[in-house]
Amino acid sequence: MTTSIIGYPRIGGERELKFWTEAYFKNKISQEELLKNVATLRLKNWKKEQSSGLDFIPSNDFSFYDTVLDTAVLLNVIPKRFRDLELDALDTYFALAKGYQGEAGDVKALPMKKWFNTNYHYLVPEIEDNTTFALKGSKIIDEFLEAKEAGISTKPVLVGPFTFLKLASYETKEAKDFANDIANVYVKILQTLEKNKVAWIELDEPALVKDLTEEDITLFKKIYSVILSNKGSLKVLLQTYFGDVRDIYQELIALDFDGLGLDFIEGKQSFDLVKKFGFPEDKVLFAGLVNGKNIWKNDYEKTLSKVAELEQSVSKIVLSSSCSLLHVPVSLEKEDKLTDDIKENFAFAKEKLQELQDLDELITLQNPADSSVLKDNQKIHQNLKRSVDEKVKTRINALTKEDTIRQPARAERFKIQQDYLKLPILPTTTIGSFPQTAEVRQNRKKYRTGEISKEDYGAHLKEDFQEVIRLQENLGFDVLVHGEFERNDMVEYFGENLKGYVFTRFAWVQSYGTRCVKPPIIFADVSRERPITVETSAYARSLTEKPMKAMLTGPITILNWSFPREDIDLQTQSTQIALAIRDEVLDLEAAGLPIIQIDEAALREKLPLRKTDWYSEYLEWAIPTFRLSHSAVKATTQIHTHMCYSEFEDIIRAIDDLDADVISFEASRSSLEILDSLQAEHFETAVGPGVYDIHSPRVPSVEEIENVIHRILKKIPLEKVWINPDCGLKTRRNEETVASLKNLIEATTNVRKKLEK
Repeated sequence: MTTSIIGYPRIGGERELKFWTEAYFKNKISQEELLKNVATLRLKNWKKEQSSGLDFIPSNDFSFYDTVLDTAVLLNVIPKRFRDLELDALDTYFALAKGYQGEAGDVKALPMKKWFNTNYHYLVPEIEDNTTFALKGSKIIDEFLEAKEAGISTKPVLVGPFTFLKLASYETKEAKDFANDIANVYVKILQTLEKNKVAWIELDEPALVKDLTEEDITLFKKIYSVILSNKGSLKVLLQTYFGDVRDIYQELIALDFDGLGLDFIEGKQSFDLVKKFGFPEDKVLFAGLVNGKNIWKNDYEKTLSKVAELEQSVSKIVLSSSCSLLHVPVSLEKEDKLTDDIKENFAFAKEKLQELQDLDELITLQNPADSSVLKDNQKIHQNLKRSVDEKVKTRINALTKEDTIRQPARAERFKIQQDYLKLPILPTTTIGSFPQTAEVRQNRKKYRTGEISKEDYGAHLKEDFQEVIRLQENLGFDVLVHGEFERNDMVEYFGENLKGYVFTRFAWVQSYGTRCVKPPIIFADVSRERPITVETSAYARSLTEKPMKAMLTGPITILNWSFPREDIDLQTQSTQIALAIRDEVLDLEAAGLPIIQIDEAALREKLPLRKTDWYSEYLEWAIPTFRLSHSAVKATTQIHTHMCYSEFEDIIRAIDDLDADVISFEASRSSLEILDSLQAEHFETAVGPGVYDIHSPRVPSVEEIENVIHRILKKIPLEKVWINPDCGLKTRRNEETVASLKNLIEATTNVRKKLEK
């Protein structure tokens, strides 16, 4: 049996890619130096994979920013506004990702959305009516040859044409209008690879695990009938992940693919499909049996049993990761702060390579039960015993439906809060965080390493809070925030203050572009032992006469942006977290905070990819879990929430059911598309659609923001509209932030004056 992975983390064990790329953005290193650095990183990864004994080593899984964006550039899907900038290839690429503001022009970046059910974000390709698909650039072949020169044979990986078309946005045409064009370009790619002696290409088609219509299946078959009839001697692996392919499995095994990759971790019906319909002898099954999304060590005994079961129906099997290892940290090697009894339960990307090698060797043994490798693995799983927190268990058992219902009803609360808060029309606020400068980060680092005392650290923080509150007052904001300078990450910060979590030092995972997060790990029952944000929020409130908004991360997002346990269900884990947040909410209210924002940026992240499972497997417990966190507050306390970079249009009713008083959405990159859905569904919650994109360094003009506000008011009643950026400002620089916020306030003031006439 042989082994394969779908992709490997490209950020580097110490986030080298992030720092090199950001240095290039700041003109601190040249393009030549950047390219040289990343070539070194790619080679390091390939050698690591080769030394692990991996048989199918991926290439073209590296990206400066996003692999979907890479594919768009490869296929010449570059909107005219970017072509008109006449920048070189790499700077055009970064303009697509980040937007551009300079001598060549002023353009917005491509929209950004969540990658299926993960916390990774992809750039949405924009296909204009006159887009001409063509093979541009040579990244896919260059990286294959780069590895080959180092003596490493690789399997190039590319986003498949069907998934690319399904993820793209369109001007007036549809995906089917570009089927022939994209198929012909993929044929050229395959022919180029074949000429360069490539043995296998992997085409990733995760869109196949979603609900497929007959039109979808027709589109897929139309595209691949062209590709497969022109593949020559090149072997094509059709790779899927994040679910099963129940809607199209029979068609897939009938087509002329040489290999088919199936996810046996998240694919609920993958085993049944193989057993029921069989698997062709002339094809290779790439069996995703090592979890590419979670960090718990593989249970070898269970995996070997699954392999044995598959071997009854399949003659050629390759052991594989269930998805790209992009979604887990790079390595456990430097995690010296984790005790051995905790650390031994985890496997990050590098350790998963070892797991594949171990499983491969165990399968070849006549008596694997005698192997010390298997015995050691069994011992780890047998020794993982978590104590039950009886207090948490008692609280959960005592919950009733009434604990998730807030009184009075939202319409009545709306009037009460208007009288209580006395805010103007189009109230202005921010999402919560302000730029974390080098000084802020250095201050936090010195405290963590013991260079300064807790008192000194607190004094620095108070200065930061005072400064940001003065800034907001001077700019003219109506509802202020304290800036969140004490927080490293919106989930990690809360995890560090909740019982039941364990933490890493270097377990970074790419979220988008140069943005990396370090998800905490849920190891035991979760509870709050002491207040987390109350002291800082109360202090900030004391500094101003204006309403102060306290900031919390919601239970669903804390769960979805953590590595969860696998021994209890997600609902139980989220309820435990919700009770902890509920305690924090009530303490904030008692401390005099009139507005409390409970962010649920990741609400959609664990939404099942098939609509038929949305409520039964997720929303029927996720919605009450959020309501549990805030339902006990007074009518005068205004509850906000925030969501970003996902497609929310089809779950608008569910979002309204969260029963928040105000919700802010990311909307700027998606051109306010969500407004039509809010209007059509008669959305009751007050809304703050983001009026500018904070993930781009460009500063929006006053006129631009005014136009956005007027567009919002055409769809949403005036009394229900808030004005805010589309996300937190943590990752931005002070100069661009202040300039953008100044323009936001001026634009809002101008619109108010026009409305008063």
